[in-house]
Amino acid sequence: MRVLILGDVVGRPGRRAIRDLVPSLAQKEKVDLVIANAENAAGGMGVDVKSAEELFGAGVHVLTSGNHIWKKKEIYSYLESRPLLIRPANYPKGAPGRGWVEWEGAGGRRALIINLQGRVFMPGNIDDPFRCVDAILKERAGFSRVVIVDMHAEATSEKCAMGWFLDGRVSAVYGTHTHVQTADERILPRGAAYITDLGMCGPADSVIGIERELVIEGFLSQLPRRFEVAKENVLLQGIVLEVDETTGKALEIRRLRVPWGESE
Repeated sequence: MRVLILGDVVGRPGRRAIRDLVPSLAQKEKVDLVIANAENAAGGMGVDVKSAEELFGAGVHVLTSGNHIWKKKEIYSYLESRPLLIRPANYPKGAPGRGWVEWEGAGGRRALIINLQGRVFMPGNIDDPFRCVDAILKERAGFSRVVIVDMHAEATSEKCAMGWFLDGRVSAVYGTHTHVQTADERILPRGAAYITDLGMCGPADSVIGIERELVIEGFLSQLPRRFEVAKENVLLQGIVLEVDETTGKALEIRRLRVPWGESE
């Protein structure tokens, strides 16, 4: 199975890059499954129904998220009705939606996609992602040998630890949240593909997708500021993953960094 996995989608520029680039990229790479992290898809903070549907309409099959999933109240009911948008699994029992999805595609292909959130330097009192993913695997791993984990976390150490923790039990562990693509992609000894952060689908001439002047002024003044999504030098970043469907082991992980041909 071949999988295209895209980093955090930042605002309208990120959504438009996916709309324009993903259909042809998916065809060129002969991918079976497209996954993207949508937690910043609506104005750079959160995801709403319109932005989620736009990404699904562009050819994304599964949307993961993170700590900003709760910013738009309309998404609470949408999470319940649209299981292909998932939130971090380690939120307390009773949170809207689910933290995993059993995806079924053409030709009988199947994959279990799990979304986790780290606790180091992250807001909120959430459950342990390590014990949480253990429980999900015990309950759901029989669905498919292909298991893909989005570890939405701030600390590189926590992401790396999750990769080693799950090596031999999942097909891939990749990091999201920091919006900076890392160059440490590899296949771990027991067959799990790993990368610390996919990067983002959004404007590179920015501070992690936000207008750089606003962020710099915020650091200088230490006062609250309203952030705006930048527009220049939009990139689509992520990975192409190939997995042996019989064993669940990764065969290839390759970084992507594709420029979008327009600017606003």
